[in-house]
Amino acid sequence: MSVEEIRRLIEEMNLRVSKDYQKINIEQLSRELREAMQFERQTFQRIDELEKNGVEQDLANYARMICKNTAGREIVEIQENYFKKIDNEYLNSN
Repeated sequence: MSVEEIRRLIEEMNLRVSKDYQKINIEQLSRELREAMQFERQTFQRIDELEKNGVEQDLANYARMICKNTAGREIVEIQENYFKKIDNEYLNSN
């Protein structure tokens, strides 16, 4: 059962849809960033719980790697757009 839960968790991570962050306003980007970070934290917690319940160490490490890469990529993309918008809209830089 734990293996199936890890598979579902990995599938959930892989199904996260990237948005067109360039078209989103700063306030929404801020919310998106918080949500992505919360998703990452909750996913790591779920992996830790599954590991405590007996899932194999290698499988848990693989799930952590997938989460780190998936969520990390999304967070970086949001941050890049967020900082560009702050720079353009508030600092009037080009």
